[in-house]
Amino acid sequence: MTPSEPSVLQIDRREFMRVATTFAAALTMGSEIVWGESMPMKTAVRITCFIRYEIDPYQREAFKEYAENWGRIVPRCGGHLVGYFLPYEGTNNVAWGLIAFDSLASYEAYKKKLKADPEARNNFAVAEAKRFILREERNFVEIVDGTFGVPATSGTAA
Repeated sequence: MTPSEPSVLQIDRREFMRVATTFAAALTMGSEIVWGESMPMKTAVRITCFIRYEIDPYQREAFKEYAENWGRIVPRCGGHLVGYFLPYEGTNNVAWGLIAFDSLASYEAYKKKLKADPEARNNFAVAEAKRFILREERNFVEIVDGTFGVPATSGTAA
């Protein structure tokens, strides 16, 4: 879908972060995802890596292919893939990748597997050669107990 086509799927940065955090929290708690498909996990995920990419907006399709490749690679190497997200409307050069892990130790083991995985090495090499990723930032987040899934209280604000 191109940005000029109307859609009910328009989403701003705040809504994206709300949805992404919900997915990450669902993984952390070992819950079922919104669509009702259970994520197969042996243990509850404790942390989620939010990767913010600054991409060349003229190479959106190249980044999309790169992200699709991670859909095969990440699970094989031990990460719980939450998903990759391309810009749709608004800022056209920011994309996101969310990968959850049982612990930072699991993340370190995952990184070692990535370095040894031929498809992962090739995916990195293509990104480097085509230069569609201009900048990449990683943040690791965890749920604060008692703050996720708290329903609104009935009544009016004082």
